[in-house]
Amino acid sequence: MTNSGKKTLCLSLIAVLVFSGCASAPKVERKEVDTTIDLSGRWNDTDSRLVSEEMIEDCLTRPWLKRYENRHGGKVPTVIVGQVKNRSHEHINVQTFVKDLERALINSGSVQFVASKGEREGVREERLDMAQHSSDESMKEAGREIGADFMLIGTINTIRDDIGSKAVMYYQVDLELIDMENNLKVWIGDKKIKKLIKKPKVKW
Repeated sequence: MTNSGKKTLCLSLIAVLVFSGCASAPKVERKEVDTTIDLSGRWNDTDSRLVSEEMIEDCLTRPWLKRYENRHGGKVPTVIVGQVKNRSHEHINVQTFVKDLERALINSGSVQFVASKGEREGVREERLDMAQHSSDESMKEAGREIGADFMLIGTINTIRDDIGSKAVMYYQVDLELIDMENNLKVWIGDKKIKKLIKKPKVKW
């Protein structure tokens, strides 16, 4: 091969490599946050949001709420979200789901909501700091926290069934509302999700 031919071949190879690098750059499209996008079939933000909204709506329409209000002169109950355990085979960001539950509870207007254990520790530290550095008029007194009347706890479980290029993902979310005074379960709810996943066939 002549020098000219080698030079042309080298330039062609460089062009191919540069083109390949440019072609592999990701294409990004911004979407509305409530848009449903299923890529892998695993638990995602849409599942978290829809499950929390539907389950809290069901919880707040059950008899326990009206019974509490009748016994306490119309006062709304105070609720806290406890531990939600991920017993699935997937890595699920449980904290995101807990925040979705908290948001649905607060936005309902049917209950009061108290800070979680970790959040309370930070508030208490700030209150101690206020006792030393804030004016008497603006300082907040200790010992005036509102205790929760009910605690919401739950689990997330999965079952996977697959064969060949197809798989079925089954999710079950179970939530329970417990009376803090006597440990009675006043509400039990569940939400089931089933997804059929078809993997593309590999073409050679």
